[in-house]
Amino acid sequence: MSNNKASKVQGILRRWRRYYEVSEVAPITRRYFVMNAFDGALTMLGVVIGAYFAGILDPLPIISAAISGSIAMGASGISGAYMTEKAERTRKLKELERAMLTTLKDGLHYKSYRFATIFVAIVDGVSPALAAMLVVSPFFLVELSIFSVETAFSMCITITLLLLVLLGVYLAKISEESMIKYGLQMLAVGIVTATLCVVSSVLLGGVQL
Repeated sequence: MSNNKASKVQGILRRWRRYYEVSEVAPITRRYFVMNAFDGALTMLGVVIGAYFAGILDPLPIISAAISGSIAMGASGISGAYMTEKAERTRKLKELERAMLTTLKDGLHYKSYRFATIFVAIVDGVSPALAAMLVVSPFFLVELSIFSVETAFSMCITITLLLLVLLGVYLAKISEESMIKYGLQMLAVGIVTATLCVVSSVLLGGVQL
């Protein structure tokens, strides 16, 4: 029984890999992953900074906002990417059918395009949600009385900047460019964003630094 299940799983994975290759979905998912993880991390950093300078020291509202925001980003990403990618893949499939003067429904290309649509939607939705929850994760430790709010706030900024650097390194690896250059560029964006969030929070809240 276990061997049969293992064989079925291996067969499914082989089909998925074939669909992945035929649909040429790798470049699209890489772009979606980086862009949306970037958005999720910076969005949640803004939420954390705003909450901190608004005087919200209870971790529960911040955690609640993070979870709600992550669900919203995930649902929006999955549904939006699915509909967009489905439209694009359907158009390409119809163009291919017209060129070949035959229907490709239920063929390899059809199954590959359907796989790509679902795969891209999952990556698009999950990446910002995971990045956002990673950024806000120190506040879970505040709720467990392991960290103070001030420590969690500092850790959120550190995690965000580190995540941006890692995304920059990943982009450098893809483009075969300097990892230091890409990492520093992403780090600079994070620092500028954090600074703008702090300044806007101070100005709007009348908080004295």
